[in-house]
Amino acid sequence: MNRAATGFFWHERCFWHDQGAIGVFSAPGEFLQPQPASESPESKRRLKNLLEASGLIDELAVGKPPPASREDLQRFHTPRYLDALELGDRTGGGDAGECAPYRPGSLAAASQAAGLAVAAIEAVATGALANAYALCRPPGHHAEADRGRGFCLLGNIPVAVMRARALGQVGRVAILDWDVHHGNGQQEAFWHTPEVLTISVHQAGNYPLETGAFEEQGGAGALGTDLNLPLPPGCGIGAYEYAMDTLVLPAIEAFAPELIVVACGYDACAKDPLGKMLLNSATFAAMTARVKALAERICQGRLVMVHEGGYSEGYVPLCGHAVIQTLAGSRITVPDPQNDEIAAWGYQALQPHQQALIDGWREHWQAAYWHSPPHHEGERR
Repeated sequence: MNRAATGFFWHERCFWHDQGAIGVFSAPGEFLQPQPASESPESKRRLKNLLEASGLIDELAVGKPPPASREDLQRFHTPRYLDALELGDRTGGGDAGECAPYRPGSLAAASQAAGLAVAAIEAVATGALANAYALCRPPGHHAEADRGRGFCLLGNIPVAVMRARALGQVGRVAILDWDVHHGNGQQEAFWHTPEVLTISVHQAGNYPLETGAFEEQGGAGALGTDLNLPLPPGCGIGAYEYAMDTLVLPAIEAFAPELIVVACGYDACAKDPLGKMLLNSATFAAMTARVKALAERICQGRLVMVHEGGYSEGYVPLCGHAVIQTLAGSRITVPDPQNDEIAAWGYQALQPHQQALIDGWREHWQAAYWHSPPHHEGERR
C-alpha cells in the first residue's frame, strides 16, 4: 500500500444485508403498510457509485479485505450473542436485540462490515496508509457486547479498535461519533478503558433514549474518557462548528491519541428522515477538514472514518463524497444542488440557547479533565 494514500474499503456483500420491510418503524404493524427498511443499501451503494462516476475512487487505495474472524468479534461480543446470531442466520433470521432485524445472510454482511473497519484501522495504525474510509453496512455504533440495537448487529469500531490495541498496533485512541444518534456501543465498549476516549455529538433524546447524557463521563478508572454532547433538535451549521472548535477538538488534543477514529454518520443532515438537525454536505467536509488537521498535528495524520447511519438515499452520497474528497485532499468535486439553500435556512447560525449549553459543558470539562495526559517512555505520538 502507498503510505501517502487514502484508503477506501468496501465490499458488495455489505449491501446484501436484508432487514425486511419495516420502514421508519422499529417493527411491522397491522396498519403499517410495508415499505423498504430505512437502513437500506441504497445510500451506501450510491455513495460508492458516485465515487466511481466522479473518478475520485481512482485516486484512492481501494481494498476489499476478508470478514472479521470469530476471534476478533469475541474481543467485544460475548460468545453467547455470536452463537445466537449464527443460529438465527441459519434458521430464518430474527431481531438481534432491539430494532436490529436481520435475515439469512445478514451475519456474513455484518462480519464483512467489521472486517472493513479492522482493515482500515490496521492499515492506518501500522503506517501502510495515511488515512482511510470504511464503507460499512450494517452500521455498528449501537451494537452492544451481548445484543444488537438500532440497525446494528456487530460493533465495527469496537471490534477493530480492540484488535489493533491487542496486537500492539496502537495504544491511545480517540473515537469521535457525529452520527445523529448516541454512540452507545463505543461508550459501553470502552467505559472502563482510560486509553480510549469516546466522544459522541448527537441529537438529545433521540436514540437510544436512556443513554447519551453529558453526565455519562466514564467508569471506574476511566472517568473523563467519555464525553457526550446531546445537542437540542434543530441545531445547524453554527452549533456544530462551535461545538467542534470549542470542546470536541480541544478535548481530543488534550487526550493526545495515537489514532483518531470517526464514526461517520450522515443522519444529522437536513434531509434525513430519522434526525432533526440541519447540516449540509459542506459542513461534513468542514468537520472532516478540522479533524484531519488535528490528526496531522498530534498523531501523524492517523485518521480513520467508519461509515455509520444516514438514511437519505439522495443526500448521503453527496455528503460522503465531500468527506472522502476532503480526507484524500482531492480536487475532484461534485456539485451539491442544495448545499447553499440549506446553508441559507433560518436558524443555521449558532443560537443563544445552543451556545449557553455548549459553554456550560466546556467549562465543566475544562475544570474537571483538561490536563496534560500521561506519556510513557517510547509511547508513539
